[in-house]
Amino acid sequence: MAPASKTLRTAAPRSRATGAAALTVSPRSRIDRSGIEPVDRQTVGRMLRLLRRAAKGWNAPVMALEAAEHGDPFRVLIGCILSLRTRDETTAEAAPRLFAEASTPQAMLNLGEDAIARLIYPVGFYRTKAAVIVGICRELISRFGASVPDSIDALLTLKGVGRKTANLVVTQAYGKPGICVDTHVHRISNRWGLVRTRAPDETETALRKALPRRYWIEYNSLLVAFGQTICQPLSPWCSRCPVADLCPRLGVTRAR
Repeated sequence: MAPASKTLRTAAPRSRATGAAALTVSPRSRIDRSGIEPVDRQTVGRMLRLLRRAAKGWNAPVMALEAAEHGDPFRVLIGCILSLRTRDETTAEAAPRLFAEASTPQAMLNLGEDAIARLIYPVGFYRTKAAVIVGICRELISRFGASVPDSIDALLTLKGVGRKTANLVVTQAYGKPGICVDTHVHRISNRWGLVRTRAPDETETALRKALPRRYWIEYNSLLVAFGQTICQPLSPWCSRCPVADLCPRLGVTRAR
């Protein structure tokens, strides 16, 4: 596995293009951003402040909404399990159905796998996730007094909990520093040139070095909303992007 790189720098001057004409890109044109430097620690702060203001008009990620509404680590943990490889809209419907029937580890065990599977359908891999949820609840009761641990290392000892879920729980439920890396965070961080990595685990490690700590908690929520609405994978909406004049658009060949 290639080591995560440090923030990239070039000697080229930063573009100061402004206005609608500077943001409009033909969908079929190749993007020439040779005058824009890869994003550094100072620039990423400016970009996140701009995204924070713009995000008021975007749909917040479902787990951020769950944490804001309930502040319950157990709901955040189980909601994260449901959300894996599942669209936000599906998770947003399945999670309330499940929690209306069981909102504690013991209540979840009382339901059993079959009932959980029926309640969370049609989330992706719903039968597997029902089994994972039951296993997690057993471990929470036997090892953690029915409470969700507040450290990444402890959460990773739960079968079925990966780094993405562990980071999301500590940041959203406990307000502790962590960097949750999903496909949006991985893609956009590389598109900005803040990191240059091949896999999300590499991206988390690289971001811990490149991203100022004060931005860690909000980074996932902002970039997920940004990635879903503006900075999409194949043809991003650069003409609508609030940070277009700061973005090098690395790897982008077509945009709208």
